[in-house]
Amino acid sequence: QVQLVESGGGLVQAGDSLELSCAASGRTFINYHMAWFRQAPGKEREVVAAITRNPTTRNYADSVKGRFTISRDNAKNTVYLQMNNLEPEDTAVYYCAGRLDIFSQRLRLGPDEYGYWGQGTQVTVSS
Repeated sequence: QVQLVESGGGLVQAGDSLELSCAASGRTFINYHMAWFRQAPGKEREVVAAITRNPTTRNYADSVKGRFTISRDNAKNTVYLQMNNLEPEDTAVYYCAGRLDIFSQRLRLGPDEYGYWGQGTQVTVSS
């Protein structure tokens, strides 16, 4: 199993940047595909970005393409989300999620397909 702890959220202005980090416990982080999801008040949880366990494949929501970058450092058991040119519509609680999968390099994008979650970190973007 893996435990996930997010950090890096905060209150910023439109156009600013933030980097979220997600630290994973355990020695098998490399066996997990990882993703960032977000959930705004009154909305469903949606995928923001996902990355395969050996970081050869990345996938982004259309709304963040060109602004957000997901990366991971398997030596540090950490996944990152660099968010640039933030918009008020990016305001949400951001969650790190992991999916144990040692057989496939296929990225899954539904929240039900991830079994491990962090507690979330609030990102608020003011206009």
